Amino acid sequence: MKVGVVLLAAGGSSRLGRPKQLLVHEGKTLVRRAAEAALAASRGPVVVVLGAQAPAVTAELSGLPVHTVHNAAWEAGMGGSLRLGLRELEAREPPAAGAAVDAALVMLCDQLRVGAEHLRALVDAFTRTRAPIVASSYEGARGVPALFSRALFSELEALAPEQGARGVIAREPSRVVEVALAGGGEDVDTPADLPRLG
Repeated sequence: MKVGVVLLAAGGSSRLGRPKQLLVHEGKTLVRRAAEAALAASRGPVVVVLGAQAPAVTAELSGLPVHTVHNAAWEAGMGGSLRLGLRELEAREPPAAGAAVDAALVMLCDQLRVGAEHLRALVDAFTRTRAPIVASSYEGARGVPALFSRALFSELEALAPEQGARGVIAREPSRVVEVALAGGGEDVDTPADLPRLG
């Protein structure tokens, strides 16, 4: 099964007051740490969607075999970034060439408990079950990182700019397989979250 990754790293971190992509955790910036985990777990291209602070974030990805795409309208919300990321994934693995990915793994860069091991577990669950969606479960909810089969790309691309992938996950619970993610809610959104960084 060919699984690509869309890493959403375009946000402006308005509540935090500085770009979260460039915060350091365990000796690496969050965006580089997430990209390295994606590369270790993926079975296809890794696309990183950039927006705010694009030059600085791009510099943090130096030397990594990832593909970047810039969302000029990043302030409109995550839905637009997701759409651009999926389209870039399709461009890298065009269906007409017989190289289409079977699924896309959608992830953020600020979930501190997400590493390659959890991402591999999502891919393995998809390979085993062929479920339309394999989502992370934490704090009583289903969310990202989550893997979406190719059949659902059109649903993701139809999201409004201000919407995220969670709405697609919640739309029809019967098509979702869960993989538990301990501490999945530990992210960095506000200055109060900064002590989580190590």
